[in-house]
Amino acid sequence: MRLLIVEDNERLARLTREGLERRGLVCDEAHSLDAADAALDCVIYDAIILDLGLPDGDGLHWLKQRRRDGMMVPALMLTARGALEDRIDGLDAGADDYVVKPAETDEIAARIRALLRRPGVRALPLLEVGPLRFDCAARRASVDGVTLDLSRRESDLLELLMREAGAVVRRDRIETSLYNFEAEISPNAVEAVVSRLRRRLDEGAARNMLHTIRGLGYMLEDRGQ
Repeated sequence: MRLLIVEDNERLARLTREGLERRGLVCDEAHSLDAADAALDCVIYDAIILDLGLPDGDGLHWLKQRRRDGMMVPALMLTARGALEDRIDGLDAGADDYVVKPAETDEIAARIRALLRRPGVRALPLLEVGPLRFDCAARRASVDGVTLDLSRRESDLLELLMREAGAVVRRDRIETSLYNFEAEISPNAVEAVVSRLRRRLDEGAARNMLHTIRGLGYMLEDRGQ
């Protein structure tokens, strides 16, 4: 699960990112609306955390325009503007939730999970492929009801592959989904995560489901045991 934090206060953005990443989320920071536009042009995000007072414009107007342009990514407004009319304006502009600063990281993470449980265009809350189940909000995978012990990146990879079950997911897309812009990625990082996930699936009686498509990427498909 990858989030974009749009916040001009770099220290606050960093603290929010680090707190959410400790809770299993991948986060990027954008300190202006132009930077947010650039990030959205190259990455598919699961949700946006949006401040309102940005150096190059107002987040409220930006979100309203993005919604008009068809952006469906869930957005949580995180701002110091706490008056009733501000909250109403934010929700009317297209925010899915509105939180007034200061807010605890646990609450922000819980609200993001709640957003992603809502039915909508972006994603289903529960993914199923053969005996595999993945609860997107709880970040919990299981095989025939038995929970798999997965790391954050293994969970993120499994979610991506399950969303694209039966289709090849290219290596560069996996890299984009699993790592933020600041991460130092070793040449074999993706292969290492794939290898660990395959081992977890094999141990969990979901053998022969994760397939390597040489020269292209990886595919999750239930071909039977």
